[in-house]
Amino acid sequence: MTVGGSSAGSKRPPLDLYVILDPTASGGRDLVDLADAVLAAGVRWLQLRAKDATTRDLAALARRLVERTHAADGVLIVNDRLDVALAVGADGVHLGQDDLPAGAARRLVPGLVLGISTHGLEQARQAVADGADYVAVGSIYPTGSKPQFELVGVELLRRCRTLVPGPLVAIGGITVERVPEVRAAGADGVAVISAVGMARDPGAAAADFLAALGRYPPSSPATPRG
Repeated sequence: MTVGGSSAGSKRPPLDLYVILDPTASGGRDLVDLADAVLAAGVRWLQLRAKDATTRDLAALARRLVERTHAADGVLIVNDRLDVALAVGADGVHLGQDDLPAGAARRLVPGLVLGISTHGLEQARQAVADGADYVAVGSIYPTGSKPQFELVGVELLRRCRTLVPGPLVAIGGITVERVPEVRAAGADGVAVISAVGMARDPGAAAADFLAALGRYPPSSPATPRG
């Protein structure tokens, strides 16, 4: 699957399980160790989200994660910081509604994967117009990771599906049990933070999500790819 068509321009793994690495929701684990665990389970899309890190520390961590992710034929996205993404050779940047305007980011770096967080139909429509390679919609369910986010519910996913031609990602309170509901509403993939990062065994938690998403038979252990 080519994410986003012509703007991304290269073949990338399917966007099914999207694990967001956040130091505030990692159970105290080193994020590189966490990345290694989920990559071994078969995850191929990672996002680094470290809001409180200095630019120097964020770049150093992102560089290590790029090496690990690319060694597994995966995709590493940096949250918010287009400058860091470019400096370390990450695959893309994920922007929120209060970040650098998506259209400006697309013009600056037409070949980078561009993901946009949206919370309504007009925002989703604008993300597509701005050249987003994937559109994230949330918060679908209540979530402790982003308690300030307005709940939008599954119905918004259904409505966004008619507007978004590329990958549509559900985020916010996603559990393994809720995967069938968001997939039925039109989501191509799910983004998770604490459901994997705070799990006792992040690799096993990621494998359970991948099985729910149809990557692996539920009765079989995950076989690492890459």
